[in-house]
Amino acid sequence: MVSTTDTQRGPNHVAIIMDGNGRWAQARGRPRLFGHHAGARRVRDVVQACPKLGVKYLTIFAFSTENWKRTQTEVAGLMKLFHRYIVSEMQEFVKSNVRVRFIGDRLRLDRKLQILMDEAEQLTKGCDGIHLTVALNYGGRDEVSRATKRLAQDVADGRLDPKEVNEETLPKYLDTCVLPDPDLVIRTSGEARISNFLLWQSAYSEYEFVETLWPDFTEEIFSKIITSYGSRERRYGAVS
Repeated sequence: MVSTTDTQRGPNHVAIIMDGNGRWAQARGRPRLFGHHAGARRVRDVVQACPKLGVKYLTIFAFSTENWKRTQTEVAGLMKLFHRYIVSEMQEFVKSNVRVRFIGDRLRLDRKLQILMDEAEQLTKGCDGIHLTVALNYGGRDEVSRATKRLAQDVADGRLDPKEVNEETLPKYLDTCVLPDPDLVIRTSGEARISNFLLWQSAYSEYEFVETLWPDFTEEIFSKIITSYGSRERRYGAVS
C-alpha cells in the first residue's frame, strides 16, 4: 500500500482502453473490422514508444467479456485478427525485448488461439524490456469473481486462514498478480467511463480521457499525456 505522495514522475505502468476503431472505420465508409485492423497496427507504434517515454508496463484492453454481444461477423473477425496479430508479432516481440502476457478468461476462446497465447508467453518469458499485457475476454468483475472463487477454495482446503484475509490477499489471486497497479489509465474516443477494466487495480490510478479515436492515437499524443501526468500529484488519500 502506497502511503506517500508521488509527484513529477512518469508512469511506470500505463493501461489503455483502445476505443473508437469501429467509429473510425464507419466515418470512412468502411466496415468496423477495417478499423480494428487499423487499431492493431497502432498497438505496435505505442509499444515501440514506451521505452522512450519511460513506460515499463503497458496493458491494453483488446476484447471484453461484454464484447461477445457484438455481431457474429465482428466477433469472428476479431478472433481471426487476434490469431493473425500474435503470429505476425511474436518474433518482433522477442526482437524488441517485449514480455507478453494475457489476462482474462481463456476458456471461452478458441483452442488454437489459446495455444498461440501460451506460445507467445513462453517465447517471450525471458524478455525484460517492455511488459505488454493484453486483456482478452477480460472483465474486471469477472476477474474478481474468479479470484474470489480461488481464494474461497484455498480457505475450504485449509491453505488459507480466513482471519488472515485482508486487502492485500485478493490481489494475489487476480490475473495481474505479477504486475504493479496501473499509474495511468487512458481511454480514447471521447467516452468517459472505465467499462469494467482493471476495477481493483485502478483504485488509485490517474485517468486521461481523450477525444482521439484509437487508430489516430499517435506517439505524439501519447507523449503529451505522459508529460502531463508528470505534473499531477498522487496523494493516495493523504494531503500535500
